[in-house]
Amino acid sequence: MARCCACTGSDSGRARAHLAAIAEAGGSGGTALGSGAMAALIAGEPGYAEGPFTVDGVTAVGEATLHNRAELLAALTAAGTPAPPACPDGELLLHLWRRLGADGVRQADGMFVLVVVDGTDLVLIRDHVGARTVFYARADGCWAASTSLRALRHWPALATGVNLAAVRSFLTFAYLPGEETLLRGVSEALPGRILRLSADGSTREERYWEPAELLPAKADEIPPGEYAQQLRTLLEQATARRLPVGEDVAVLLSGGVDSSLVTALAARLHDRPVHTYSISFGDELPNELGYSGLVAEHCGTRHRVLSVSGSEVAARLADTVALLDSPVGDPLTVPNLMLAEAVAGDGLSVSLNGEGGDPVFGGPKNLPMLVHEMHRDDPAPEVRAEAYLRSYRKCYEDLPRLLTPGALRMLEAEPLPRRFVAPYLRPGPMHSLLNQLLHCNLRTKGAHHILTKVERLTASRGVQGRSPLFDRQVIDHAFATPPRLKLNGTVEKWVLKEAVRDLLPATVTDRPKSGMRVPVQQWLRGPLRDLSGDLLLGRQARDRGLVRPDTVRTWMRREGTLLPRQGGKLWLVLTLELWLRAYDL
Repeated sequence: MARCCACTGSDSGRARAHLAAIAEAGGSGGTALGSGAMAALIAGEPGYAEGPFTVDGVTAVGEATLHNRAELLAALTAAGTPAPPACPDGELLLHLWRRLGADGVRQADGMFVLVVVDGTDLVLIRDHVGARTVFYARADGCWAASTSLRALRHWPALATGVNLAAVRSFLTFAYLPGEETLLRGVSEALPGRILRLSADGSTREERYWEPAELLPAKADEIPPGEYAQQLRTLLEQATARRLPVGEDVAVLLSGGVDSSLVTALAARLHDRPVHTYSISFGDELPNELGYSGLVAEHCGTRHRVLSVSGSEVAARLADTVALLDSPVGDPLTVPNLMLAEAVAGDGLSVSLNGEGGDPVFGGPKNLPMLVHEMHRDDPAPEVRAEAYLRSYRKCYEDLPRLLTPGALRMLEAEPLPRRFVAPYLRPGPMHSLLNQLLHCNLRTKGAHHILTKVERLTASRGVQGRSPLFDRQVIDHAFATPPRLKLNGTVEKWVLKEAVRDLLPATVTDRPKSGMRVPVQQWLRGPLRDLSGDLLLGRQARDRGLVRPDTVRTWMRREGTLLPRQGGKLWLVLTLELWLRAYDL
């Protein structure tokens, strides 16, 4: 597999040298595309790179998987500019952009990024929800862009280091919620955007898609049952489009309603066997294996339960973190990678999942904010944003005693993390508070945690992870659905459950969300104890000067005011340290 990169600038010789350095870091040579611009595929990096290909004299590389090729080819033919029927997905996307502009990209359904060399400019096109990522930087008068952050890290022209503002963001959210990366001077293109990087150093961004809320008066004209019926049709279409032709398919089945409905739809719609996979951390911990087993039997799948031990997590954590372009403080990263390996080991190339149900339809993590809104006295928008940061229950409130005095001083001039969420938490495209929260979740956690984690880890094992609940049309319908049908009294995701009620046993559809308990505390007290101490209290971490050793020692001893969540916070710090070491920072 390969990733892609491109470079452009006013000096063609300089651009060519820069690109060669980027490509060489991944083990591949560059291909000249024209005066002042180059693009190449990078071997040895997880991804699905294609290209280079040229349309109307414009060349691109990318990572594209389109789910509605027939519709897109028909749209180009109707416009009088047909594309070759057998062209790669990335080339088809380039045809759409060149011939139909942003509207053509908007019609595409899939996972994609495209890096276009347009004269001396680079144009970055990222899919609607952010299933695939692309990063960019500028140095020595040149732009470089790549789907591999590691490639940009090794670009000789880029004198980079740790982005301290991003460190604070990661410790606040457990992921990076916007355009910043942990590499100073390197940014991530945002989903649903077309970003032009001009040779003079300027940038111009065009939003081609955002979900839209239906006005209350119009929304109330539609009966609740019709919302559910329309959603069912869209869910079937989204799942069918993501099934591999002529191949068995995998589904990651946790036992919750989201992954269960995807399993049921796949079993009903696919003409090949469906394989389901669940995780076990041991029978002594609360789990959902009873529900996942029930769903597997109900749907007639070939079911496997993968046991994950703390010793395996300890042995594989560093290598797993190194696969990610940005760290994710999710203790399921190693288990997710092991699931991808099990899927690949069974000879399957496509894995469906139930990701997206909570950020799109209103899961339980919105409840703290809804309760806060009932009782807050200060109407200022920044108060709501601060409450949102605290609701993550990560390290945000602990930063004064976690970061060193030197790091805190340097952060005084940096913008606050609430800038990433505040724009979504005020009236604008969304009027209701629930839809504002869902929009925020979609554009931050959905794009920069859920989807990217799944993509990078599955791609590293040659598997495509596909998420029907993040389908663009499903999302559009969800935001056009009245909030009272998503959070109906105390029933979360009501319209989603009603849409699939006939597919699943009532014990699965109607049960409250419990989630899988990950034994982070046990791992940190057991197989990860020595690793945590060596890394977080060792010389390299101390010399970096980011976190205070005394606070880390307190957390490792399970002391202080952090009980009972200091394990999750320590996990964040450990993940950050491992990622920084993997990127030689």
